[in-house]
Amino acid sequence: MKKKLLEILCCPVTNVELSKVSGTKLAIVNKAIKDKSIVSRDNSIISNPLKEALITKDGKYLYPIENGIPVLLEDRSILLSQLD
Repeated sequence: MKKKLLEILCCPVTNVELSKVSGTKLAIVNKAIKDKSIVSRDNSIISNPLKEALITKDGKYLYPIENGIPVLLEDRSILLSQLD
C-alpha cells in the first residue's frame, strides 16, 4: 500500500489514524483465526488468515487488506479486545 494513501485513511468508526499492522500482531490475529476464536464486527467467524491489515493508532480495530485494497467497512473490522 502506498504511503501517501495510508496518510489520508482513517478508521470509519472512530476517525482514528490507521497504520499497517506489525508482523507480530498479525501473527497473533492469524493464530486466533486458525483457532476460530475471533470474529468480525458482524459476528462472522473469520476463516482465512490475513496477509495484510491496517490497525487503528489506539490498537482497538483491525481492518483487512484484500488484494492490496483496504476493506474499511465496520462489519468487516475486527475488534482486537477479543485477543485479551
